[in-house]
Amino acid sequence: MDEAAVDAREGLVEKVANYLREHIVMDHFQPGQRLPERKLAEELDVSRTPMREAFKILAAEGLVVISPRRGAVVADVSPQDVQEKAYVLSVLEQSAAELCCANASDDDIAELQALHFEMKAAFLRRDRQNYFRLNQAIHNRIVSLSGNNSLIEIHATLSRQLYRVRYLSNLKNEKWSVAMDEHEAIMAALEARDGKQVGNELRNHLGKTWMKYANPAAGDQPLADVDTESG
Repeated sequence: MDEAAVDAREGLVEKVANYLREHIVMDHFQPGQRLPERKLAEELDVSRTPMREAFKILAAEGLVVISPRRGAVVADVSPQDVQEKAYVLSVLEQSAAELCCANASDDDIAELQALHFEMKAAFLRRDRQNYFRLNQAIHNRIVSLSGNNSLIEIHATLSRQLYRVRYLSNLKNEKWSVAMDEHEAIMAALEARDGKQVGNELRNHLGKTWMKYANPAAGDQPLADVDTESG
């Protein structure tokens, strides 16, 4: 197979994986649901080979489980798994924020501020989908500006595994204005180049978001203060 054919095949597999990933995230495919290989291949007008390759990608991301008898099934992440992964994600973003303050240029900070203003506009319009998209873009950009490739790679993996949970948490967030205020504090600390404060603000913000989904009884406790060994 020549290089062009390989690139085309890889592009098709990624396209299928993106379609499945989005539908899992948006809860169109729910935890425990079997993903019918033949039916999906027909719907997307692809052969079953790229579909199987896409399943493997999503399995590596922790979004599906592949078993000999049932095929690909949407993964069901337990509250404890969410807590544990969210804890690691919060630590990563805290570290990334400190590195971002040290490494980012003034233009980089201005770009983050522009994204923040766009997100605030979505908040004022009560446009949750665009708010969530921009929210994720801000978090990912802060991590990217850390300049630490290992941190960026691990964060990307965990983010993909928890993306669905975070999306659903965003839809259920009854204290949306509080989350917006927390982002205002994050941006203020970024502009001041206060790495420690940005890290603390981010970790506190993530802790509240995730724990309200995984353990509603945790209330507004920061993630670091919640017992992750409880069920």
